[in-house]
Amino acid sequence: MPPATKPTDFSAARIQETVQQILTAGVLPQIVQAGHPVLRHVAAPFEGQLSGAELGQLIDLMHSVMHKAPGVGLAAPQLGIPLQLAVLEDLFEVDADVAAVRGREPLEFFAMLNPSYRPLGGRAVAFYEGCLSVNGLQAAVGRSESIRLDYTTPDGTRTQRDFSGWQARIVQHETDHLHGILYLDRAELRSLSSNAEYSARWAQPDISLARKELGFLPEGPAA
Repeated sequence: MPPATKPTDFSAARIQETVQQILTAGVLPQIVQAGHPVLRHVAAPFEGQLSGAELGQLIDLMHSVMHKAPGVGLAAPQLGIPLQLAVLEDLFEVDADVAAVRGREPLEFFAMLNPSYRPLGGRAVAFYEGCLSVNGLQAAVGRSESIRLDYTTPDGTRTQRDFSGWQARIVQHETDHLHGILYLDRAELRSLSSNAEYSARWAQPDISLARKELGFLPEGPAA
């Protein structure tokens, strides 16, 4: 299990000031990289630190940054903002065989505030994943195949949604960001690969070849 993390010491005023600086800069912000403390603290729950207009502008900006990266999710701490907010979307075209093995279905854009999740059933699956805040690396991570997400929508509605397959993986990854957890904390470290090595050797639909050759999860499922 990942180690316990401390809550952010940012006040509501400092969070709002940070957001305003980003919104008024006139350029898309850089994505914070591993080693920055904001990625290792529990972000502040959203409790009205931003006005509705500010929140909407920040969500739109995060959507743009995510597209430019490109990625399928982005959490506010990845922009240096310790607030429990993340945006998610997965509309990339993916090889049909890869999509079938990984349970990868299109995920329409949505933003979530103050999310938490719990597994539905006991099945966990492992696949390679990466992170926009850990440039150049990928590793195999075991995650719950199906989850139930509790979150607040930008209009303040508390909502529950169930996710499975790759959508569930994205939701877990982004929710972890808001609690100071990087995917490397949950990864099989013997699987760690550069993007180039992953593309050249381990980009099959599942992790069975990488598992055999790199010597990780020797008794686990091949998924």
